[in-house]
Amino acid sequence: MEAVAKLNNHPTSPRKMRLVIDNIRGMQVEKALNTLKFTKKSVARDLEKLVLSAIANWENKNEGARVEDSGLYIKQAYVNAGKTVRRFRPAPFGRAYRIRKRSNHVTIIVDSKQAETVEA
Repeated sequence: MEAVAKLNNHPTSPRKMRLVIDNIRGMQVEKALNTLKFTKKSVARDLEKLVLSAIANWENKNEGARVEDSGLYIKQAYVNAGKTVRRFRPAPFGRAYRIRKRSNHVTIIVDSKQAETVEA
């Protein structure tokens, strides 16, 4: 049984978020949390909270099952572009340069390895 956690409108560019999320895709949950804890990027702290939220969602779906015994891993993790806020900065000779403040949407899907072996 898989569980989903989403983070919408995070004020970071999708490119910066993908650098961190590519490191944890397909990992065991415990190993992914350790990786995020020691990653120096600022978005790692927010992704750590999102993974913990996905684990909590999985626990709510599977009452009575233990996280340690289930072999949870990150099945899917992807980043999509969110809203882009456009601002203008003054430039020489009466012109204006456009500033794009990007945001992103992150989705993490957690699943257990034991559920796949039982179903197969």
